[in-house]
Amino acid sequence: MGFVIRGLDPAPFRDLYGMDANALAGRLAQRVVADAAFGYPDRIGLRDAAIGEPLLLVHYVHQPAATPYRASHAIFVREGADQAAVFTDHVPTMLTRRMLSLRAFDEADAMTAAALVSGDAAHDMIGQLLARSDVAYLHAHFAVRGCFAARIART
Repeated sequence: MGFVIRGLDPAPFRDLYGMDANALAGRLAQRVVADAAFGYPDRIGLRDAAIGEPLLLVHYVHQPAATPYRASHAIFVREGADQAAVFTDHVPTMLTRRMLSLRAFDEADAMTAAALVSGDAAHDMIGQLLARSDVAYLHAHFAVRGCFAARIART
């Protein structure tokens, strides 16, 4: 089963780039600087930020559907990111390095299945979940902190 994993569109975050701390706080966001090579996963580029890169920690509604599954959480976006990454039939390293919760949703945005997998096993589980007729798309979450990582769709 072919799939595509896309980073978030940077457009909704661009007006946050360069804001001062008080303005960011008013938008439920804060600026951080990556101080380690692992631990700051950018949801636009679908990669871990390099040491010294500025990011914004923002509140993000990743499941906006008007269902009981509506959900949001804190995520990192690299400040200044201008293009969403696209991975076709390939799981980015940002995901393969972590334990993942894969959540399957139907056309009505109801969860129909879920799996907990190590990132290096994600490719096969993505295929299995997307092969189900009751699955329209997947959400990947980082299992430890529970935050949204990426949306996965059929190609």
